[in-house]
Amino acid sequence: MIRAVDYGQRQHQGYQAGRELPAASRDLWAGAFAARAPVARPLTCLDLGSGTGRFTPLLAEIFGGPVYGVEPFERMRAQAEAAPHADAVRYLAGRAEAIPLPDAACDLVLMFLSFHHVQDRPAAAREIRRVLRPGGRLLIRSHFSDRMPEIHWHRWFPTARAVELKMFPTLAEVTDLFGSVGLQPMALDIVRETFSDSLAESARRLRTRAISTFEHLDEAEIVEGFRRMDAEIAAGPEGPTYGDCDLLVLG
Repeated sequence: MIRAVDYGQRQHQGYQAGRELPAASRDLWAGAFAARAPVARPLTCLDLGSGTGRFTPLLAEIFGGPVYGVEPFERMRAQAEAAPHADAVRYLAGRAEAIPLPDAACDLVLMFLSFHHVQDRPAAAREIRRVLRPGGRLLIRSHFSDRMPEIHWHRWFPTARAVELKMFPTLAEVTDLFGSVGLQPMALDIVRETFSDSLAESARRLRTRAISTFEHLDEAEIVEGFRRMDAEIAAGPEGPTYGDCDLLVLG
């Protein structure tokens, strides 16, 4: 594990623009979540590490019940609260190691690219198990260091892959951790997502530095990486960027 990123310093500034969720991605993930959720409706959901609320309102739309977005960084949470959302959505200060909800409060917990930021993972596993009802599900969208995919933008920033191999745990580390509190792996889905329609769109998002990996790169490497990226885009032709995403289901 590498040092924690403070989203209250710089990351919150470009996060919404850099990690915006296109309609096609919303539909893709809505289907992926619904396929692995408990069948009953409505469901009470927890978006753990909800950030600026990319998925929190979507969970309310899909599952119909109250949804809690728990986020430790005030500046991220403030953006979520300012965005349009249903009355069923409520944002709370908290973290995975200390979830501000009662026992057995949730049917579904989603951690979308947030688990690797958790510092005390055993404590988080106990808390997630505590707030899940019997028959509930935990969905973890993450990379795993032993299953790290080829990511298109890594070619411009040579040390990015090495950083992320340290950042993300292995699949076995995650399943063993949650197995210790009684949550067993039920599925590992591979979801192919189109991240952008062109390299130029991808570049626009990358320039926001809304991916926390940039916090661990040398500034000179970042400047040179964007230069190489621009040169490749100018040379053309462009195409969409996409990748295979792991969705781990535990229950």
